[in-house]
Amino acid sequence: MIINNKNVEELQLHKSNPDYSTKKRQVFIIGSKGIPASYGGFETFVEKLTAYRKSQDITYHVACLSNRNGRFMYNDAKCFNVFVPQIGPAKAVYYDIAALKRCIQYIKERDIEHPIIYILACRIGPFIHHYKKQIEALGGELYVNPDGHEWMRAKWNKAIRKYWKYSEKLMVKHADLLVCDSKNIESYIHEEYSEFHPKTTFIAYGSETSPSTLADDDPNFHKWLEERHLRVNDYYLIVGRFVPENNFETIIREFMKSHSTRSLAIITTANDKFLRDLENRLHFETDPRIKFVGTVYNSELLKKIRENAYGYFHGHSVGGTNPSLLEALGSTKVNLLLDVGFNKEVAEEAALYWNLEDGNLAHLIDEAEKLTPTQIETLGQKAKQRINIAYSWDYIVTEYEKLFLKE
Repeated sequence: MIINNKNVEELQLHKSNPDYSTKKRQVFIIGSKGIPASYGGFETFVEKLTAYRKSQDITYHVACLSNRNGRFMYNDAKCFNVFVPQIGPAKAVYYDIAALKRCIQYIKERDIEHPIIYILACRIGPFIHHYKKQIEALGGELYVNPDGHEWMRAKWNKAIRKYWKYSEKLMVKHADLLVCDSKNIESYIHEEYSEFHPKTTFIAYGSETSPSTLADDDPNFHKWLEERHLRVNDYYLIVGRFVPENNFETIIREFMKSHSTRSLAIITTANDKFLRDLENRLHFETDPRIKFVGTVYNSELLKKIRENAYGYFHGHSVGGTNPSLLEALGSTKVNLLLDVGFNKEVAEEAALYWNLEDGNLAHLIDEAEKLTPTQIETLGQKAKQRINIAYSWDYIVTEYEKLFLKE
């Protein structure tokens, strides 16, 4: 991630800077690509955690993946760039270790009392014992967000999946606290690693229910629709990574079986090989309803697209609380979700559910087409209420601040 300096301020950091008072709780966040966030769940989390900050008793330090070293301020967080060479799949591991070393050195130089190092994801398990001893010697604590079941993702080969599982095990073993964004993940941690008696807490990922800032007649939104031959309230939507565990194949196949006359708009970065394999199996190109519409990086435009979809499909089968699901519940009224624990935990009664059995989703689509306006409005209200009660960023950030301040 290359940091855009338009909204950041370079600064010199000194021991004497009052912002670095050792009386404050100093939290060092490692594992996201950094802020300002341009994409990604962890990046958005760090952006919101710093933007919604209420307590002045916390100072955040955020590692940022960059093509150069340097420091800058953003959202009153002390951000530091970490240059990482292009070394292939090991880049993420190198980045986390390099960032961790920088944090430990910084803590030593400034005699920071009781720091918290919060690592997002379990990439550096085989190396963590060495650094955990240093953190303990400094009077610090190691918090870890275990994320989802990364070791189950089909994109990894067998060796990498084995590494991910082993790394997860060691991160769980050495963490002082595991912050799980899903109750299902928290249960898995306790069941899978009971030998370590892991200490965990549950704090979900966040989202918003505020409408898009774009007007209904916004020309950019309508241009986007026209170029893709879509109409308001006349398309279903998928937004997510184009990987097998998100069940694109099932959704497309079942949609083709359904009697819906609406389109299926798929917002993703399509992997050419996976796309060809799907076409060879499904021949979806013969169905004019199926439209791969590229990516959308403008968050307000994406929100507007969600708001004007008739329905949203969520087929994620791996991971914890998924950001794209929360965004859908906050914007789209009719949500059709894969019936797994992660998704039901989030949406509860605010969505419709399908499974992987042949014909199940096609039938659900046909039933969704029969919903009355009142039923659609009720689902939409329940979805927004679910976000407001349990997943608003204001609430999530408050919970994190209580955790960091040990209230």
